[in-house]
Amino acid sequence: MAIDLSKVSVRENLKTRREPYWQRLRNGCFVGFRPSKRGGPGTWIARVYDADTASYRLKALGDFGSLAPNAMFAAAKKEAEAVADLVEAGGVIRTKIETVADACRAYAATRPEAEGRFKRFVYDDPVAKVRLDKLRRRHLAEWRKRLEETPAQVSKAKSGERRTRSRAASTVNREMAAFRAALTKVLSPGQPNSEAAWQEALQAVPNADGRRTVYLDREQRKALLGHVSKEAAPFVRGLCLLPLRPGALASLTAGDFDTRTAELTIGKDKNGKPRRIQVPAEAAKLLSSQCKDKLPSAPLFMRANGKAWDRDSWKHPIADAVTAAGLPEDATAYTLRHSTITDLVRLGLPLLTIAQISGTSAEMIERHYGHLARDAAVKALAGLAI
Repeated sequence: MAIDLSKVSVRENLKTRREPYWQRLRNGCFVGFRPSKRGGPGTWIARVYDADTASYRLKALGDFGSLAPNAMFAAAKKEAEAVADLVEAGGVIRTKIETVADACRAYAATRPEAEGRFKRFVYDDPVAKVRLDKLRRRHLAEWRKRLEETPAQVSKAKSGERRTRSRAASTVNREMAAFRAALTKVLSPGQPNSEAAWQEALQAVPNADGRRTVYLDREQRKALLGHVSKEAAPFVRGLCLLPLRPGALASLTAGDFDTRTAELTIGKDKNGKPRRIQVPAEAAKLLSSQCKDKLPSAPLFMRANGKAWDRDSWKHPIADAVTAAGLPEDATAYTLRHSTITDLVRLGLPLLTIAQISGTSAEMIERHYGHLARDAAVKALAGLAI
């Protein structure tokens, strides 16, 4: 239902939330309003479609607090339309970056994975509101402590019991890496050993990335498929056949797979860059069956309710199947990706090729699987003995 933001009474009755309430001004141009949690005037945002990049551009317009409430919408509308005119003419929006949250949003504009991390650990944290010119090492040290003390959820049983574990140092490093990169874009390192040295609070834990040791062989994966629910079976089978991240597989649509050439376009992944891969016959057969009678925009792996899979929906059936099949309790959806990559390395496929297919860097493949490649090479050399 369309919202009329020009009416003060409508804005006053809107519930507070991070996502703005949008009103369409014209094709490709919207003005948004985000109510204040503290009872203030709220903030206005412009959203404009940029045909050159095929994406929307956002610009914060401020709160127009100096104007009467009934004059705010007209001012925001005028500003939003001016932004649209600028973008349509090929101009570049210069977003004013003042707070930590502003820096993160600017960095995450083209990095979906970073945006997900910031939504979980930055935007709703006190550090988000700290002005960049006031940011000190203690602010980030306190944020880091809160992150480290936040339990990582393992699973949630059907009975409602929530299982958690301590957050691993490697996980903390990944969250900090994105945060550090966002701040580095707008801040210079502070004087070492001083409160201005914000970067020191975000130093990575050394040697935290241990090897992934949970591996399921083919027989174990077959056992898993034999116990997983009928609804989740195609998605889990896809994880067993392709070395993709679970999130990347879940985000595929029917239009991403070309049944004629058996080529798959992976658009949403960790690096944010689309790639196209050729899939083997068994995987192509599975993907073709999932495409049947679906619109191109429909989820390739669809749940019974018509929605795509996500981490909250796939973890329960996989956890149940792991238990029923008597597999290692630490096995997860990501274990299947690791197991598939392990098999490819052991088969002697070049590490660079594996990196390209799985959507990671050759450096990461070498770091985590290089020892397997060397073992395979030693065995191959042994076969050359005369």
